[in-house]
Amino acid sequence: MNFVSILEAGRSDFLEAVREVAPAKVTAKPARGWTVLECIEHVVTVEKRYLEWIAEGKEIPPQRDTEKEMRLFAIMRSRLTKVETPEPMRPCGKLTSLEAALAEFQATRDRSVSMVRDRGDSLSAIGATHPYFGAVNGTDLVQMIDGHARRHADQIRETWD
Repeated sequence: MNFVSILEAGRSDFLEAVREVAPAKVTAKPARGWTVLECIEHVVTVEKRYLEWIAEGKEIPPQRDTEKEMRLFAIMRSRLTKVETPEPMRPCGKLTSLEAALAEFQATRDRSVSMVRDRGDSLSAIGATHPYFGAVNGTDLVQMIDGHARRHADQIRETWD
């Protein structure tokens, strides 16, 4: 499985969803949910958190479970299951322009891609504990990074179609 390709495809999907929104609607508050800027901020915040978990994760025996990875991706991607966003992961308005928000997203995704290139197969030997999913490894987290960004790409499309 080529995680760089996965992250790059997810990046393209997310950017495409944002580009489909008329500029005047980027900061408009929908009836339910977040503005486009708030979605971008949230995606960046979560991705940075997962990158921290990978960087600071404990060493575990390497194990890949592609079925679990796909399940986590599907759960993260699905808009059917609503999860209350923990306070530290909620947008707080720090990204005030689309240009700044997209630059932050791109820089964070660049870090994710670099991390995957640098860590390679050793990702499955990095363990962390997710507050909702429990024990995960680095490959699980990469799938979750991708699924989460795509979930919010879908949210943006649903909100502003």
